[in-house]
Amino acid sequence: MAVSSTKTVYEIFQSMEYGPAATSSSATAQAWLEHHSRSLGLFIDGKFVCSADGRSCSSADSKGSIVCSTACAEEADISQCASSAVNGFKSWSSLSCNQRAKVLLRLVSVLGQHGQCLSELCELCEASCSTAALLRLLQFYSSWAQLRDTLLTDWTPLGVVAVVTSKDCPLYSLLLKVLPALAMGKTHADVCNPFGSYLRFLQCPNFFRTGATAGMGVPVSVSPCVGSTCPFIIFESADINSAVDEVMEAAFRKKKEVFWVLCVQESVVDSVVAHLRLRMAKMRCVTLPSEADRKRVDAAVQEAQQLGATLVQSCADPTSGAQYPPTVLCGVAPSSPCVLDPCPGPLLPLITFRSNTEAVTLGNHSPHGQAASIWTEDLTLALETAKSLSVGSVWVNSHSVCDPCLPVSGHKDSGTCTDGGQEGLYQFLRPSSSSPPLPRSSPVSMDYAQFGTETSPPLIPAESDPARSPQSHLQFVAGKACKSVSGCSVAVQPPGGSGGVLAYCPDGGRKDVRNAVEAAVKVQPGWMKKSASARAQSLYSLAKGLEAKRRDIAAAINTQTGLSVDEAEKEVELSVTRLSVWAAYCDKVQGGPMPNSGSALSVPEALGVVGVVLPDYNPLLSMVTVLGATIATGNAVVMVPSQKYPLPVLAFIKVLQSSDLPAGLVNVITGSRDQLTVALANHSVIKAIWYWGSAEGCQYLQHTCTSPLKTLRLCGDREGKDGELDWTRCHPSFLEEMWRSAVQWKSVWIPTA
Repeated sequence: MAVSSTKTVYEIFQSMEYGPAATSSSATAQAWLEHHSRSLGLFIDGKFVCSADGRSCSSADSKGSIVCSTACAEEADISQCASSAVNGFKSWSSLSCNQRAKVLLRLVSVLGQHGQCLSELCELCEASCSTAALLRLLQFYSSWAQLRDTLLTDWTPLGVVAVVTSKDCPLYSLLLKVLPALAMGKTHADVCNPFGSYLRFLQCPNFFRTGATAGMGVPVSVSPCVGSTCPFIIFESADINSAVDEVMEAAFRKKKEVFWVLCVQESVVDSVVAHLRLRMAKMRCVTLPSEADRKRVDAAVQEAQQLGATLVQSCADPTSGAQYPPTVLCGVAPSSPCVLDPCPGPLLPLITFRSNTEAVTLGNHSPHGQAASIWTEDLTLALETAKSLSVGSVWVNSHSVCDPCLPVSGHKDSGTCTDGGQEGLYQFLRPSSSSPPLPRSSPVSMDYAQFGTETSPPLIPAESDPARSPQSHLQFVAGKACKSVSGCSVAVQPPGGSGGVLAYCPDGGRKDVRNAVEAAVKVQPGWMKKSASARAQSLYSLAKGLEAKRRDIAAAINTQTGLSVDEAEKEVELSVTRLSVWAAYCDKVQGGPMPNSGSALSVPEALGVVGVVLPDYNPLLSMVTVLGATIATGNAVVMVPSQKYPLPVLAFIKVLQSSDLPAGLVNVITGSRDQLTVALANHSVIKAIWYWGSAEGCQYLQHTCTSPLKTLRLCGDREGKDGELDWTRCHPSFLEEMWRSAVQWKSVWIPTA
C-alpha cells in the first residue's frame, strides 16, 4: 500500500508553507475574447467600433503574454463619442425615473449572468474585482434612480459627464462615478469630452495639475483612488495578532491601491515586530512590473538604511530579476522619502509614536487624506482619533471596507469631490432655481505670471479739509478694524463713475491675506469644535446686530449702488433673514445611513479656511449668504468685497465688531480683485476658494489651485437678470447647494464580528 503524502491540518499550520496553486480556469473569458477576435475597439453608440486611424495597443497579463489589443482613440473618436453622448442624454433624460431604474436593474441581472466572465477578465489583467460589490453598487443606484423625482425634486441633472481614468483605476471606483450620473439622468463618456458639462478625474493628478482644462468653462473635480499614502495606526490597546494579520494582507498584496505607513505605539513595537517576523517567515517574493521598478525599490531601501532604518524581510533578496521580498522598514522618520514618496513594491515603513496626540500628528503628516486604519479596543480612543484625522474614511479594527450607502470624500490632495451615498449624487446635479452653469468657452491666451500684477495706482485720502473729505474705511483682520499693510488706499467712485470720490478703502495685498489666513487658522479648529447650537446662537446674534444697524447699511447700499432707499432696505431685511436661516441650518443636517453590517458614522466636516471673492450684484445679501454658509459649517473665511461696490460690506464691519464671533473667524480685505485672487490662490493653507469674477480669473484659479489641491466654486459675475444668480431667492435647494460646497465628508467604519 502506497504511503500518502497528504499533510494533516496540524502539520500545515506548523509549517505555514504554501499549498499547491489552484489552477484557475479562464475558459469563459478566453471564449469572450476569441468571440471578439482578441481585438477590442471603442464602445460608442452601443457597439464596438474601430478608431479613426486604426491604431491599437496590446494588453498583456502578468506573465507578459498578449491577451488582446485595444483601440487607441484620437480627437475624431472623442468628438464622435461626445456627439453620441449628447444624443443619448436627450433619450435617457426623457425617460421616467421608473424606466431608468428598470434599465439599471436589468444590468444587475446581466451582471449576475456574466459575473464569472467579468471576474476572469479582471484576473487576467490582475485587477481586483468583486462581483458581489458591483451588484450591490448597481442595486443601490437603481433605487436612487427610482427616487430621484421623489426626494430630489428641486434638482436638475447637469448633462453629459466625462470621466478620465488611469490604467490602474479599479472597475469599482470607475462605476462609483458612472452609475450615480446615470441614476440622475445623465449620460457618460469615459474620455475628456469637448461637449461635456462636467469633468471627473480618477487617479489622473498629473494631468489635472497641468491646468489642461483651465478656461474651458467645465466644472472639474479630481478623485485620486490609487497611490495615496495612508496611516495604519496600532495603539497599545489593540489586538496585536489581528492587527498584524490585517496589515500584512493590506501592505503586501500583489496589486495594492494605496501605500500604507505602519504607525505603532512605542510600548508595543517589539511585540508588533516579533509578530511581523513570524507572519513573514517563508513568504514568497512579490513580482514587480519591471526591472526599473526593482531598481527603484533597491534605491529606496538603501536610502532608508542610510537614514537609520532596519529591515525585516521574509526571505533573501534575489540578486536579479523583477522580484523583491516583502520588507518592513523599521525606525524610519516621518520625513523619510520612503514615507513621503513611496515607490511601488512590497515595502512597509514602520514609525513609532508615544502619545495619542503624536499618533494623530503622524496620521495627518501625509499630503494625502484618503483613508486611515485604527486598531484599538478602546472605542472612545478610536472615535477621538477618527475625528482628529484629516481623511475621508476611517476604518476601526478593519481596513478597505466600502459600501455605496456611505460617502467617500477625499481630503487634502486626495480629491475635491464626494462619491457614494446620497451626498455623492449632488456633484451631478444643480438646483433648478439656480443660474445655468458657465457657458462653454475656449481658454483665453494669458500670462499667468502677470495676472493680478496690473493695479491702479493707490490714492491717499486728502486731509486739507477733513470736514469735506471722503470717509476713509478700514478692513477687518483678526477681529480688528485696521489699515492695509501698505498703508495705501484706493478711491471708491459713485454709481456711473462720475461725481467725485465717495470714500477711500484700504489697498490690501499679499501680506494682508497672509495676516488674515494666520488669524483664521488659529481660530478655525476651536470654532469647528463648538456645538452646532453654539454656532447657531452666534449667527442669530450676528443677524440681530445687522438689524440694529439696518439704517446705516441701507444708506451705504443706496449711496454705493444707486438703488432706491426702499430697495436698499429690502436687501438689508433679506440679509437679516438669510443669516437667521443659516443659524437654523447649523444643527439640522445629519450624517448618512448605516451600512448593512456593523456600525458606521457619516459626518460632515468643515473644509478649514475658505477664501471668497464676492460678486458685484447684491453686495450685502451675497456677502451674508456666503458668510453664513461658511461659518455655519465650522469654517473660517477671508472675504474680498466687490471692487466696484465695497462700502456695504465695509459698513457691515461694525456689525462684526459688536458680535460674539471669535477674532479672526471672519476677515475682510479690500483692494484689487485680481491681485487678492492671486494671493488667495497661492496660499497653501486655504482649502477652498469661491470666486465671482472674470473669465480670466476663473481660468487663473483652475490653472493655479492644483498643488496643493483646492476646492473651487467658480461663478461668472454677470450683473443683471439674464443668467445671473438671483440672491434674493431663499430656495431650499439653493441653500443646500451652498451648504454642501462648504463641507467635506468623513465615514467611520466600526464593523462587528
